[in-house]
Amino acid sequence: LQLVESGGGLVQPGGSLRLSCGASGFLDYYAIGWFRQAPGKEREGVSCISAISSVNGSAYYSTSVKGRFTISRDNAKNTVYLQMNSLKPEDTAVYYCAAEFASRECIITFQGRGTYDVWGQGTQVTVSS
Repeated sequence: LQLVESGGGLVQPGGSLRLSCGASGFLDYYAIGWFRQAPGKEREGVSCISAISSVNGSAYYSTSVKGRFTISRDNAKNTVYLQMNSLKPEDTAVYYCAAEFASRECIITFQGRGTYDVWGQGTQVTVSS
């Protein structure tokens, strides 16, 4: 499985972007996490969505993006999206998606209690006026 992120770019504060995480194969049974890393900072978890085989199929968000970002998946297109609204300068970072073949809730690995099987190469998001 390979992942490719797209949709990044330059946007003004308050604007929106939709990131895509496209896969070379079926994503149905993969939990997907979105992460970001700003220059000089550690990688930060943004959001995750569980596989269709999980009990709840839940999605989770970090407190810094909750209410502004929405994660979703289109299994027919082997793609997971991250809709980002009300963007702030502090959202500027390289955004990465990662996949784990797992039926457990995504938050387990998202919070560091597991290991992702594959990572994408990242897409740059810059929020600036």
